[in-house]
Amino acid sequence: MNTDDIQLPHLETFSKAAELNSFTGAAKALDLTQAAVSQRIQTLEKTLDKSLFHRRGGRVLLTEAGHKLYAYARRIIDLHREARREITGHEPPVAGELEIAASSIPGEHLLPALLSVFGQKYPHVRVRAAVSDSMAVMGQVERGEVSVGLVGRKADGPNFEFTFLTADRMVLVAPPGHTLTKFKQITVSQLAAHPLVLREAGSGLRHCFEKALDRAGRSMAELRVALELGSNEAIKEAVSRGVGVAVLSALAVQKEIKSGTLHAVEVEDIRCDRQMFVVQDRRRVPPLPARLFLNFLAANPVPDVTP
Repeated sequence: MNTDDIQLPHLETFSKAAELNSFTGAAKALDLTQAAVSQRIQTLEKTLDKSLFHRRGGRVLLTEAGHKLYAYARRIIDLHREARREITGHEPPVAGELEIAASSIPGEHLLPALLSVFGQKYPHVRVRAAVSDSMAVMGQVERGEVSVGLVGRKADGPNFEFTFLTADRMVLVAPPGHTLTKFKQITVSQLAAHPLVLREAGSGLRHCFEKALDRAGRSMAELRVALELGSNEAIKEAVSRGVGVAVLSALAVQKEIKSGTLHAVEVEDIRCDRQMFVVQDRRRVPPLPARLFLNFLAANPVPDVTP
């Protein structure tokens, strides 16, 4: 039997194009011309008599047949790595680029520690991480600009796939000596008498706070919002300088509350324990560095701050 009749050609090229959503990107990664990549994919499609990619304006997405083939291609490629390791005792180091986007709380307070440990395990993986708000992160994931997102809320979208990361709690903080720190618990009406510093619209924390107000039958219109900022560190600085009190993530103010530079105040009927998530686009397959990071997260659960 001629083995050429049963072997599927160019699976590595196919897998790279699937992971990068781009024939151009695959060509660069494999040191080929774009024409060579296109030709290889066409040969594979002709062998299977199936279209494997949707071609859309320079970007490519797997068809249903492409998704099925990718699962087998990854297993074959992984078996090649395993065979090399078992026979030679050596395995080529995992290299490549891990592109992540994160909203401010996981990006500033979880990601640095996670990437430190991940980097020790995979020192040849280059990480590019961007921090913005949750909605912006989900937009980057949906457009294929990053493989993995860490967010503080969910959003509707047929292509989003969310996996639980950790839990967080919203807290009201005030500087030492502030009038509100005399009380164990305050009402929304008491809070309304003081300037309030908030995260910008679009952030998971802001969304959480607005939902908590709504559940209590209250609204943002009742409060004196003095300042909106896109940075938790900037908000803490504003509170310390007496601009107002602030609603922040418990993860973001753990150190300050412990040291006494900020004080947490409970607001009656306003409570928000929120979840954080890893978000992916189900239409796309993650490249090897992203798969390793996702496996790393699954094997190293992040502790939450809720009781």
